[in-house]
Amino acid sequence: MEEHGAVELEGGCLCGAMRYVLTAAPRVHYCHCSMCQRATGSAFAVLAWVKWDDVGWHGDTQKSYRSSPIARRSFCGECGTPLTLHYDEASGIETDEVAFHVGTLDHPERVTPDHHYGVESRLPWADCGAGLPEQQTKESWDA
Repeated sequence: MEEHGAVELEGGCLCGAMRYVLTAAPRVHYCHCSMCQRATGSAFAVLAWVKWDDVGWHGDTQKSYRSSPIARRSFCGECGTPLTLHYDEASGIETDEVAFHVGTLDHPERVTPDHHYGVESRLPWADCGAGLPEQQTKESWDA
């Protein structure tokens, strides 16, 4: 992934209408919160966080919606692939960052989650990443 300090990860939606490039190494984690479960239709999300300045977009089919009082999620308007999550200022989180769903990367094997988040909602059979540090969802995130 890194070559002489340069980082570049590319990804996009299932139909190819939306593409992106990340120019910085992301922070990656598993998210087990109920919002991510619903938004992805899966037991958990794997999210890769970068600063907005480290993202380049190609395509114009991206749409977004407010998934909670503090967060927005984006997806491809053509095929529906979930792409991103970002928090509003009300969240108290770094608002200059955006999270990409790792499954949308062209080479998701190039990143590795380093912790679990939202473990109070983790399904008992979702045992990926055993032994990684864990933390509970912040109360302010409960909508």
